[in-house]
Amino acid sequence: MATVPTLSFLLLFFFSPLASSAAMSESEALLLLKKSFTNAKSLDSWNPDSPACGGKSSWVGVICFKKTVMGLRLGGMSLSGKIDVDALVQLPGLRSISFSDNAFSGPIPGFDRLGALKGMYLSGNQFSGEIPPEFFSKMESLKKLWLSGNSFTGPIPTSLAKLTHLIEVHLDNNGFSGAIPSIGQPALKSFNISNNALEGEIPASLKSFGEDSFAGNVGLCGPPLAKQCGAAANSAPMITSDSGEAKHGTSKVALVAVAVVALLCVLAMAVSSRSRKREREFDKLGHDMGEESVEVQVRESSRKETSLRKNSSVRKESSHSSKRGGGGGGSGGAGVPRLTMVNEEKGVFGLPDLMKAAAEVLGNGGLGSAYKAVMANGVGVVVKRMREMNRVGGEAFEIEMRRLGMLRHPNVLPPLAFHFRKEEKLLVYEHISRGSLLYNLHGDRGPGHDELNWPARLRIVRGIARGMAFLHTELANTEIPHGNLKSSNVLLGDDLEPVLIDYGFSPLVTPQQAAQAMFAYKSPESIQFARVSHKSDVYSFGVLILEILTGKFPSQYLTSGKGGTDVVQWVTLAISEKREFELFDPEISGSNESNNSMERLLHLGADCAEPDPEQRPDMKEALRRVEEIASADEGLLSKLKSRRVSFKEPDGENFFAIS
Repeated sequence: MATVPTLSFLLLFFFSPLASSAAMSESEALLLLKKSFTNAKSLDSWNPDSPACGGKSSWVGVICFKKTVMGLRLGGMSLSGKIDVDALVQLPGLRSISFSDNAFSGPIPGFDRLGALKGMYLSGNQFSGEIPPEFFSKMESLKKLWLSGNSFTGPIPTSLAKLTHLIEVHLDNNGFSGAIPSIGQPALKSFNISNNALEGEIPASLKSFGEDSFAGNVGLCGPPLAKQCGAAANSAPMITSDSGEAKHGTSKVALVAVAVVALLCVLAMAVSSRSRKREREFDKLGHDMGEESVEVQVRESSRKETSLRKNSSVRKESSHSSKRGGGGGGSGGAGVPRLTMVNEEKGVFGLPDLMKAAAEVLGNGGLGSAYKAVMANGVGVVVKRMREMNRVGGEAFEIEMRRLGMLRHPNVLPPLAFHFRKEEKLLVYEHISRGSLLYNLHGDRGPGHDELNWPARLRIVRGIARGMAFLHTELANTEIPHGNLKSSNVLLGDDLEPVLIDYGFSPLVTPQQAAQAMFAYKSPESIQFARVSHKSDVYSFGVLILEILTGKFPSQYLTSGKGGTDVVQWVTLAISEKREFELFDPEISGSNESNNSMERLLHLGADCAEPDPEQRPDMKEALRRVEEIASADEGLLSKLKSRRVSFKEPDGENFFAIS
C-alpha cells in the first residue's frame, strides 16, 4: 500500500537542486490503462506519439485542464476487460471517471484507492458481487455515484452514509438486499434505489424523495411508500373474497398499479437518457474550454478546527526567524530553513512542522507550484513555492509579506508565513474547504449539475466586490492592489462567501514576469500601451462578472489565444442589439423574477470591462452598484421565500485551485 509523502519529500526540489523525478507521465499511465481493455478500437487516438493533454490532437474521452488529466469520459465505447486502477492512481489530478454503458464485468474495481474522486459513473455494465461495507470510507470527496443497471448484490455499503458531500446516489436496477443504511446527507439532491431486493423501513432521512426512488423493492415499507410497517400494516383492513364489490375494487387497483409502474418505467428511461445527454455535453465542454482553461484542483481531507499547538519552542523559533528577516539565505544556525510568521491567528508553527506533514501536490500555476500539507494535529495549510518573485531582496520582501499578513477582511485570505530564498520563496496559507469559483462554474458538469443558482452567484459577486474594494483601500499605494483577479483565484467558503487569493504581488515580481503571469496585465491598456493601474483590476472584475453571469469560460484567461469565449465582445454586441437575456447561463436564466437584477449586473460587468480605463468605474463605485443590485434582489427573494419557493444551495467542494 502506498504511503502518503511528507512535505519534505515534495519540496526536495526547493532545497536540493540535484533532485530528480522518475514518476510515470500521465500519457504513459493512460496507455497502460488502455492496454488493460479489450476491444479498445474507440481509443485509437490514444497514441504515444502525441501527449494526452496539450497536443495538436486530443485523446478521446480525456478531459484536460491546465494540461493535467482531470476526467475520463469513456462511456458507450464498447469497452471490456479489466480496468487497471494502478494506472489511474498515476493521475493525481483525476476527479471524475465514467465507464458507463460498456461491457465491464466482475467485482467492482478498486476505485476506493482514488480518494480524490468527486464523480464515479459505472452505470450500464455487468459488474456483480458484493461491494465491501467500507469500500467508500476513504473517498471523502465523492459527490456523485452512479451504479445503476449492473448486477451488484448484498447490502448497500454502510460507508456511503459517512460521506458528507454526496449529492447524487443512483443504485437502481441491481440486486442489492437487506436494509437501507442511513444515507441522507443534507446536500443529497438525487437518490434512486428502485428495482433491487431491499427490505425494511425506509430511513427518515430519505422520506423526502419520491415513491419512484424506492419502487420495485417488495420488502420496503413506510413513507413515501403506501405500504405500512409493523403493527400498522397488520391492522390494515382486509378485502374479503366473498364480496363482489371488493373483487371489483381490487381489479381496479391492480389496473391502476400496472399503469403507474408503466409510467414510472417511461420516466426512468427519460431521466436516464437525459443524464447520458448531460454527460456527453460535459465531454464537449471539456474539449471546448481549451488546453489551459481550468487550474489543477485537489481534494481536502475532512477539515478540523483544532488550533496549531503554540509550544514555546516553536514560538522561540518563529521569533528568531522573524528577526532574521525570513532567515536571509533560508537557514538557521544548524542549517535548518526557517519560516517567518506574518499572521498568528491560526497559531504559530515552524518549517519542521511542515516538513514532517503528510502532503499532496496540488499543481502548477503562473507564479509557481503548490502543495497541501496536513500537519500532525490535523490542521491543513497550502504551501506555495513561488518562482517568479525576484524583484526585491529579503528585507523588502518581508515588509510586503507582513503588510499582506496584517490584512483582515471576510473576503480576503491573508498569508500565514513565508520562507525567503533568493531563487525561490515559500508562502503558507490556510487551506479553504471549498474549491475555486472557476471549478464550480466549469469543472463538474455531471448529471444533475444545478449548483450555482442566481442567488448564490449574486452573493459571490458581492463578496468579491467587497474584498476588492477593501484591497483598493488598504493597498491604495500599490500600482495594482490585486493584479491577478480571475475565477481560479476566488475560493468559496462553507457559507458561499468568496475569499480572494494571490493579490498584492505586483511589487514582488518584475514587469516581465507580471506580464506573463498576472491577469491585470492582459487588460487593453497593458496590451496596447504597457500601462497598468487600479483600473486594470476593475477590468479583471468586469470579465469575472461576465463569466459568472454567462457561464462561459473567458478567452481572456488563455495565454494561447485559442479556446474559450471572448465574453467582453460577445456581451457588448448583445447589449447594443438589446439581446441581453440571450446571454445568461441557462442554469440561472429561469430566475424570471430576478431578470432585472441580472441585466443590471451584466451592464456593470460590461462597464467595468470597457477598453478605455477612463470610462470604467473605480472599485468603490462598482461596489456601490453591486450592493444596490443585491439589496433590491434580496428584497424580492425574501418575498419569494415567504411563498415557499426553494432555492438550491451549492454543495461542498473539497478542492483548492492554483493560480
